[in-house]
Amino acid sequence: MRRRERRDEFTEPRWQDRLSVIGVVALAVGLVVRLLFNGAEAWPSALVGAALMSVWIVFLVRRRRRHDARDTGAEPDDVPAMERRILKGGPPPEDPRRRQALAALVDSRQRRLRRNRWWAFPLLALVFLGTSVAWFVSGSAVAGSLTLALAVAFLGWLTWFNLRFDRRLTQMRSRLQG
Repeated sequence: MRRRERRDEFTEPRWQDRLSVIGVVALAVGLVVRLLFNGAEAWPSALVGAALMSVWIVFLVRRRRRHDARDTGAEPDDVPAMERRILKGGPPPEDPRRRQALAALVDSRQRRLRRNRWWAFPLLALVFLGTSVAWFVSGSAVAGSLTLALAVAFLGWLTWFNLRFDRRLTQMRSRLQG
């Protein structure tokens, strides 16, 4: 199937970017997870807990967009489109003001991505491996093995994702400069 080409697919707002959609999806996922763990009889507490969680998620997403917009000089509604442009490897914008805002977002994200990498990954490895060792010491080889497998899979995925995102930020920076 061919994709329908739009004039600039990265600047148009999408329905997934709306805070209300993010809140409803968070509410639905939270409700389903809570009902699966607590049973269908606990639906009132599951609904209240999921609603509070979705409000918290919307607050965090909104705050992050506002901070990114303040750092870049763009509007908060433009931040998801700029992120999409970075992640999809889109061409840099033609407008000099938007180019400057995208460059500021790339710099900000790369700074945040690299700032805590030196201590966060070893600490996560220590927590996961320490938990696995604790399971082994307590005599539960199955739980220790599962925790170790989870640790290796999660840390591998996290490292891959971090390096991939860093590479895409670097590629966008070179496109903006070139």
